[in-house]
Amino acid sequence: MMKTSHEMMLELGQRVRGRRLALDLTQAGLADRSGVSLSVLRLFERTGKISLESLLKLAIALNATGEFDALFQTNGFGPIVSLDELLSLNKQRKRGRTR
Repeated sequence: MMKTSHEMMLELGQRVRGRRLALDLTQAGLADRSGVSLSVLRLFERTGKISLESLLKLAIALNATGEFDALFQTNGFGPIVSLDELLSLNKQRKRGRTR
């Protein structure tokens, strides 16, 4: 079953909190180290809401940037040059009659 975006945001905030605690950092310490304001970090850990720039700053401060390298990889399709090429990979009809 797929998670909703809200569920994924909450989970990500909790993972950052867990990593922060594992490194024995306070919220204020991580905020100082990352350059993300304390109020933004608190909101993120509680609700999962954060800007991409702030999330990347936290990832750098927590030494967790490797996970971003795998984001949106093509997974064996090879380099995709255009959106048309991506769409042509799966041209099966979803509805209607076949002739």
